[in-house]
Amino acid sequence: MSLNNPLANALSTLNNIRNRGANEAVVKPASKVIKSVLDLLKTEKYIDSYEYIDNQKGGLFLVKLKGAINKIGAIRPNYPIAITEIEKFEKRYLPGKDFGRLIISTNKGILTHVEAKKQNTGGILLAYVY
Repeated sequence: MSLNNPLANALSTLNNIRNRGANEAVVKPASKVIKSVLDLLKTEKYIDSYEYIDNQKGGLFLVKLKGAINKIGAIRPNYPIAITEIEKFEKRYLPGKDFGRLIISTNKGILTHVEAKKQNTGGILLAYVY
């Protein structure tokens, strides 16, 4: 079985585990993009921690949730957005102003929409979390 979008699969796993009320999730397979998104979620204090486990089959992440995520999901298709269009997508995917984060892949790395505005850069829209 092949996955079309491993990031979407990882984020839906986190959302499903959160809906069940559990505090640990196993996200597989592991990738650099998923690791970057988990780093971002950790710095924004949406998750507690994560650990990479090499199982000789692509690896996996063991993620410890802290109950701060209300909803998380991938945005498909991945829209290319300019710095001037970020506010339009904030209104589309986030429930309120200054509530939640859009995750954007830029040429400066994977950033939140707040950091992308500070660095005055656009990119590809990947996901949302609130």
